[in-house]
Amino acid sequence: MNPVPDRPRRLLLAVDAPSLLHRNHHARAHTRLQDRTGRPAWALHGMLRQIIESIDVFAPDAVIFGLDDRVSSHRRDLYPDYKAGRAEKDADLVDQLDRAGALLDALGLATLTPPGLEADDVNASAATWAGENGWDCVMITSDRDSFAHISEHARVLRLIDGGISGSPLLTSAHLMTMYGVPAERYLEFAAIRGDTSDNLPGIRGIGEKTAAVLLTHMGSMQAVWADLEHNQGHALVAAFDAWSEETGSRRIGASVLAKLSVPEARERYEFNVRLMAGRTDLDLGLTPDVPGTPGLLPLDIARVERVVGHLNMEATTVLALRVLTGDPASFGRD
Repeated sequence: MNPVPDRPRRLLLAVDAPSLLHRNHHARAHTRLQDRTGRPAWALHGMLRQIIESIDVFAPDAVIFGLDDRVSSHRRDLYPDYKAGRAEKDADLVDQLDRAGALLDALGLATLTPPGLEADDVNASAATWAGENGWDCVMITSDRDSFAHISEHARVLRLIDGGISGSPLLTSAHLMTMYGVPAERYLEFAAIRGDTSDNLPGIRGIGEKTAAVLLTHMGSMQAVWADLEHNQGHALVAAFDAWSEETGSRRIGASVLAKLSVPEARERYEFNVRLMAGRTDLDLGLTPDVPGTPGLLPLDIARVERVVGHLNMEATTVLALRVLTGDPASFGRD
């Protein structure tokens, strides 16, 4: 992870809060940490600790947390099997998911729970907002859906087992290395491949490698469908034949054409795009030029001490006071 220390643009940190809570629930459950009222708090503490560490590293000007609407889902309305098969959430995790928004709001940070939508949609809108307002954006998540919103001014800190310091800060160049496609083609790539974590199958018989070759040599799925419709797929087969010659791979153009030619292939692709595409037009409620607006740093000292202190971890309270408030008195405090 190599954040740029001297940047001319302001920085928005967009955080997928449920993603952090899920990861910390499983990673820290053995601690059985409780807040001062005796309620489970290990996932909340882990999430907050990682956010404080992220703010310490990136020094953002504003932070917004996306939360899932846990009552309704537009995607599930379209596809009742959306995310089906996932294990039922532990009651202690549900309790902490329900309390996360109130905790963050109490700190003075900005949160958004878009009706019928998810934290991924907040990340997508945050990346778009940053681009339109001359800001940079770092999206923090363990979900791959945010990869589609990487750009020149938006990156993804992909949370893995190493925590904040051990997680990669992904750019479009990294996606090329990882998947063979740039960020602007990632949604198409994902729609072809499918997403098992969301219970979305891809186009039958076409995996990641073939999807990457398809997009690299045809440019876009729009070009693929146009070739199938108006040119019987001749350009597609020729492109795969050329790739086979260049790489010494077996010829698969005719097979790929056959798999894409069945009506179900395009239907599946377009359905996946519809469900996978993040909303980029949400009103984030950010007013960064208005002092005291939620989400702007630094935060109020008394609020930080009271709210973080409620989680009953003195070391985290001390860190929060230093990072979130810039309080000189907290430097060197044990």
